[in-house]
Order: sequence, then structure tokens, then C-alpha cells
Amino acid sequence: MRHHSERVKIQTNGRSLQDISHVVQRVVIESRIERGQCTVFIHHTSASLIISENADPDVRADLEVYLAKLVQDGDPSYSHRSEGADDMAAHIRSVLTQTSLAIPIDRGRAALGTWQGVYLWEHRYRAHTRELTISILGE
Repeated sequence: MRHHSERVKIQTNGRSLQDISHVVQRVVIESRIERGQCTVFIHHTSASLIISENADPDVRADLEVYLAKLVQDGDPSYSHRSEGADDMAAHIRSVLTQTSLAIPIDRGRAALGTWQGVYLWEHRYRAHTRELTISILGE
């Protein structure tokens, strides 16, 4: 059993879904592990990770519309407001989505489905530099 891990930084442009599939795939390929599992972990509480449709950008727009209805920025019932109207909403969004993903590795590549992409979902209005750890375990 072999292990490879890399910490990467991703620059976001504010609230949006950013495709990071190419970053994950690069780390998997460079690991030279043929079969195993890739774990992607985000080191933040106001951004998250998802696997979603990668062909039609309307899917990502609709996800944002849905989550904006579910978790409203600046809700007066929130006590935590230290960093602005999007602060507590960003934390809730992160809890409702995922902070880590497990992706199988087959033949030296992340075995995503044809229409799947790995996305970093920035939940804050302004741009941030987000850190991820991508770990590969296998043979």
C-alpha cells in the first residue's frame, strides 16, 4: 500500500462553484497509484466540496439559487455576524454540503463518471484563497 498527499491552494472569485477536477486528476496521476482511493479535504468552514454535473452550467446556477432560498444571507435570527451578512450563511452552507470527498482511483485516474466534476463551492461574497489536501492511498 502506498500513500501520496499534496496540499494545494485554490483562488476563488467569490460566491460560485469552481471546477477543480483537473487539479484532483493531476494529483492522482502524479501519485502513480493505479488503484485505490482519493480523498479531497477542504480546510475551511465557509466553503465546501461537491461532485456534480459538469456539462450544463445551468445545474450550478440552479444549485446556487436553491441554496440561497434555503439559507438566506443576513437572516436576523443569526447571532454570528462578525464578518458580514454572508458569514453565518456560509457556515451553514458548508455544513449542509461536504468538506471532504472520496473518489475511487482506477487505472491511475480519478474514476469520475462521464458527467461528473469536482467543485469547490465558495460560499462567501469576496474572493478567498482556499487550501485543500488531496490524499491518495492505494497500489
